[in-house]
Amino acid sequence: MTKEPQKVIGAFEKASFPEFGINKVVAKIDTGAYTGALHATNIRKEVVDGVKTLYFSPFDHPEKVISVQDYRIKRVTSSNGHEERRYAIDTKIILDGNEYDILLTLADRSEMKWPVLIGRRFIRKNNLLVDVNRINK
Repeated sequence: MTKEPQKVIGAFEKASFPEFGINKVVAKIDTGAYTGALHATNIRKEVVDGVKTLYFSPFDHPEKVISVQDYRIKRVTSSNGHEERRYAIDTKIILDGNEYDILLTLADRSEMKWPVLIGRRFIRKNNLLVDVNRINK
């Protein structure tokens, strides 16, 4: 049985999020992070007619409000050991012309350099190989 060759991605990739209408945002491929993170603001949960709905604005676009009913709460530990609970959503991401399913936590990353982190869970699940010398910004 021959093994399918791994797709190579760089340390930084242009990422698009078709479900949000967002194209070519620079994502940092972070093998030290387990789960990915998406920069979002105005994150809030509401119950309307008995249905729990999560609302957020991606990438500092307050005029764009995304709503999802399929979400969960995930515990995330930062590199300095600080633990917090974040909302997590399943969505689609396009990297280098290929569309993938991805689980991302929502966090205000306005103080961070990169608006999107892609963690090793996604890398492993999709049999990707990270070439740190390759940068697609």
